[in-house]
Amino acid sequence: MPSPKAKNSARSGSPVPGGSSFEFMSLTKPLNRSSPLHVQRQGSDPTTARLRASESPTRRRGSNSSTASGPPEEDGIRLNPSLIRVALSSLLAIDLWMSKRLGVCAKEDSSWGSVRPVMKLIEVSGHGIPWLAGTVYCLYKSDSAAGQGVMLNLLIGLLLDLVLVGIVKAVVRRRRPAHNRMDMFATFSVDRFSFPSGHATRAAMCGRFLLVHLVLAAPLRVLVVLWVLLVGLSRVLLGRHHVTDVLFGFWMGYFQYNIVEMMWLSTETLQELLGQTVLN
Repeated sequence: MPSPKAKNSARSGSPVPGGSSFEFMSLTKPLNRSSPLHVQRQGSDPTTARLRASESPTRRRGSNSSTASGPPEEDGIRLNPSLIRVALSSLLAIDLWMSKRLGVCAKEDSSWGSVRPVMKLIEVSGHGIPWLAGTVYCLYKSDSAAGQGVMLNLLIGLLLDLVLVGIVKAVVRRRRPAHNRMDMFATFSVDRFSFPSGHATRAAMCGRFLLVHLVLAAPLRVLVVLWVLLVGLSRVLLGRHHVTDVLFGFWMGYFQYNIVEMMWLSTETLQELLGQTVLN
């Protein structure tokens, strides 16, 4: 039977030899600093303690990872270029490379600088002013109504070519190649732009016009085709245009002739216009 001293010592919390030390360990065990009891003992607000306890490191890491993983995915979608854009960029790079390599007559000290005068003569043969002046002269000197009708329609086609090429150049506004030397014959404000080649459009339209409306022998027809190709080639060799400028110019001039055919003025219409002009 325990003595009264043992009972008093057990009540006061002192260790009892041979007895259980549970009460002593529970009193001496350090409190968890993250527990609400520890926060309350420090005199803080219980609401603030619950909010701090809820913000665990795992939840913080989860929120940071979700926030950081959002923008890179969106940026990856935005920065992913389309196939068409990549193809156009590749074609543009090839065009610039070919135009630079083929500009062998751009300057006198170029690899083919000695051929530059011949290329410039071909350039003048495809210029708009000689063609306009020659067409007006043939229209004035022609004795037959059929010849006058052909020359008048050719004059309309030349004027149409100047208007359409000027509009496209003003809209696209592509600069000429960097190795170009601006010593062209009779240039205008829109001639500082490169796309499309006005010489190529004019050569293609006039070449097709001559082959259709003038009776020419086979050797002369071959010469007309060669002249058209040489005019386009001279634009690249002289460094005036890029390769795509000339190719698009050929295509544009070929279809300009279709517009001339749709607007064709017959001999009867021409006689009526000339008669009204004389009467007035």
